[in-house]
Amino acid sequence: MTGIGAIVLMSQAGNISGDALADILTGKVNPSGHLTATWARRYEDYPGSDSFGHINGGLDDEYYSEGIFVGYRYFDTFGVTPAFPFGFGLSYTTFTIEESVVRLLENHVEVTVKVRNIGSEHAGREVVQVYYSASDGKLEKPYQNLAGFVKSKLLKPGECQEVRVSFPVAEMASYDEESASYILEKGHYYIRVGTHSRNTHVAAKLWLEEPVVTKRLKNVLQPVSRIQEISKQASAVYTYPGEEQEKENALELELLATAIPAEAAAYKSEEEEAGIYESSNTFDDVREGTISLQDLVHGMSTEELATLCVGTARGGFGETSMIGAASALVPGAAGDTTSLLMKTRRIPNMVLSDGPAGLRLSKSFVTDSENRIIPGLGESALGGMELLFGGPVPERPEDAIDYYQYCTAIPIATLLAQSWDLELIEEAGDIVGEEMEEFGVTLWLAPGMNIQRNPLCGRNFEYYSEDPILSGMCAAADTRGVQKHKGCGTTIKHFAMNNLEDNRTHNSSNASERTIREIYLKGFETAIRECKPLSVMTSYNLINGVHTANNYDLIMPGSQEDVDDIVAAVSGKETAHYHVTRKKLEESAARILAVILQSGRAI
Repeated sequence: MTGIGAIVLMSQAGNISGDALADILTGKVNPSGHLTATWARRYEDYPGSDSFGHINGGLDDEYYSEGIFVGYRYFDTFGVTPAFPFGFGLSYTTFTIEESVVRLLENHVEVTVKVRNIGSEHAGREVVQVYYSASDGKLEKPYQNLAGFVKSKLLKPGECQEVRVSFPVAEMASYDEESASYILEKGHYYIRVGTHSRNTHVAAKLWLEEPVVTKRLKNVLQPVSRIQEISKQASAVYTYPGEEQEKENALELELLATAIPAEAAAYKSEEEEAGIYESSNTFDDVREGTISLQDLVHGMSTEELATLCVGTARGGFGETSMIGAASALVPGAAGDTTSLLMKTRRIPNMVLSDGPAGLRLSKSFVTDSENRIIPGLGESALGGMELLFGGPVPERPEDAIDYYQYCTAIPIATLLAQSWDLELIEEAGDIVGEEMEEFGVTLWLAPGMNIQRNPLCGRNFEYYSEDPILSGMCAAADTRGVQKHKGCGTTIKHFAMNNLEDNRTHNSSNASERTIREIYLKGFETAIRECKPLSVMTSYNLINGVHTANNYDLIMPGSQEDVDDIVAAVSGKETAHYHVTRKKLEESAARILAVILQSGRAI
């Protein structure tokens, strides 16, 4: 890279990519993006680079031996110098961060700083990032963890803005597998402020006199065998000149153990299988409040419940449709629930459209004079992929009518996250939500928010970051934008640990419970806590030897054969490929109906 002064990271920016790039190159717009993943000097610098996917010759098991040391947590803790650090970005102007002030407000840490544009020509925006460093104790800790961030307004040369970042004290806790709880260990917690992971400086230190349990849980994702995780004991941790002096001179604030609340998770216990009764109740009765949702599903036949859970047919051509574009109501959408229960149960159909860069629908479709869609005509959402599999192309009737569904291409998730601008990401979600309303889509099968663990993962562009907090906040912003629109919701995915595309449906992601909770589940937790997305999509892989969908008894969409299999499984027939209880089937159906009820969809 000798002689290169700067790189414009364009990525896939959506409908007006060309205009955006031209504005950056000509100086009409001052770039203000920052990286959301660490760029190593060479691939081998990433942890687990020698065992990722097919590299070690095996695709059945992926061992997360780096543990919690993912991305910048690894590079900083193990003293590996990156080409470009996490959070790094350039501008046509220069900023300084002044007067960092840290306060404890009840159960939160609040950081106030002044951002100043010290350039003389260009206005610009800066991203202030706040990290914390926890002392090692019983558990090893990374050098630092991102706790929060804020983006300044457009600052003119010489202009200054005061910004604030706040985060709960409990966010600094680590998961202890031995006690199955999140704990704040005794010691110092250093609060750092900067504009990327390699230029943070200590703004204050918090002292905790005794350990505190912040959340009591139970271990539910233990690996089959112990994962041999790396340890930082012999590593040369990153440091910078004056760091120890900053720690010594930093303002010390006391964390009061008695002021930090402890939560206890409630776990659902198995209930006895209830008897089956048949009723003629409808979804209208639920809306009117005369019966509960549970009463409705309890009165439905096993075949009705299975049909609802499976949804429209998929996986073929003609009367069935292409995987990923199986909707019977909105051409090109990923799928529907079912139309078969509209008359008998008054249950409206729910349409799901894929993403992630906007709605993925057929650009055009064709109907006959009676408004019946003619499969194989028009421009599909899959770009003609079905033709590669030998799909038939029917003749076009003389009375055919063309319809068009042009959707906005928004930037991919990584690019959105690199803006570090939650208001902007919410606007992108707002665009998607508006078009969902227009085309009659209930659920957007996005955003994707898995962790960018390794640069070779084929779907990293769909994901936000290597950091779970940033990923969760971005997904929450996207969801807020979409769910402003009545009847529309997001489907955060893939839950969880979809970090490898090779052997995607049968590869087992093997990791310690601490690693899973602190890195791979935290983003989902953040998104759900912040904005309550309407749904969650399971991943296809296994976690510690068990398929993720099987952990929660979710039933994925499929064909009539899948309906038959479920009915056989519930009935206990010898021909069944698996066992499903009637109670579990009712629970799955009730979750789908709850989304339809919340969306306000009606016949």
